[in-house]
Amino acid sequence: MASLGRSRLALYLDLIRWDRPAGTLLLLWPTLSALWIAGGGFPGWHLLAVFVVGTFLMRSAGCAANDVADREFDRHVKRTAARPVTSGAVAPREALALGAVLALAAFVLVLTTNAAAVAWSFAALAMTLFYPFSKRFFAMPQAVLGVAFSFGIPMAFAAVRGGDGWSVSALVGAVPALAWWLLLGNLFWVLAYDTEYAMVDRDDDLRIGIKTSAITLGRLDVAAVMLFYAAFIVVWAMLGVQLGLGWPYFAGLVAAAGIAAWHYTLIRSRSREGCFRAFRLNHWLGFAVFAGTALAFTLR
Repeated sequence: MASLGRSRLALYLDLIRWDRPAGTLLLLWPTLSALWIAGGGFPGWHLLAVFVVGTFLMRSAGCAANDVADREFDRHVKRTAARPVTSGAVAPREALALGAVLALAAFVLVLTTNAAAVAWSFAALAMTLFYPFSKRFFAMPQAVLGVAFSFGIPMAFAAVRGGDGWSVSALVGAVPALAWWLLLGNLFWVLAYDTEYAMVDRDDDLRIGIKTSAITLGRLDVAAVMLFYAAFIVVWAMLGVQLGLGWPYFAGLVAAAGIAAWHYTLIRSRSREGCFRAFRLNHWLGFAVFAGTALAFTLR
């Protein structure tokens, strides 16, 4: 029985990508950058803990939901055929139950903030659940993922600047235009790295008939990825100028641009290994931006 328990635990950890934290970090760095910007500096240990732990929980819940939604597709993709749900090691109902528990735990954390963050958390959950199904009909499902993976930004502003009022004006007012501009810029970054990810599976995705940005863009994929990176950096740089952030912020963006340029050397040949490596290491780009943001406010 003990052996069986350890076996189930190992499957659950595989299901939530415990040993592959890149996805969590891709969510976390822009969220933390937004927390610092919204709060004008360090947001406090409580909010920091809520968003770090909550990001991990929601990414894990999203993995469980995604694997259930995609299980019929994933069995035909070399990279995903051995996933617990796809291989039959974990039943769909079991995976959904685990995802629900993780999402509920994240919601409990949000309840310790304020009404605005609680309200916006429902929109974040809806985007997380909608994304897997967008691959069936939307030519650029990576854009949907971009919104889902960027929703920590308005959530951060709501948690920092929102109150306990439940009026529509209070909930909308908790998330200023600045947050949505940051989300737009971050969406371009998600388009860049998730197109790299889609380039890894392009031949399998063409065969099974799902839609991805790599397929839609065709031979323009590499150029588009680099334009997406550039758009992200330009939008966040313009916002940094508007906010009057110091040199560390822009140094972080320069470092991010350097990482993006290096990724060009990895993806230009469109090899599976190069594209997957570029995707897997993208969290360093996000870290560079966050480090610059945090340092800029520290030195103010």
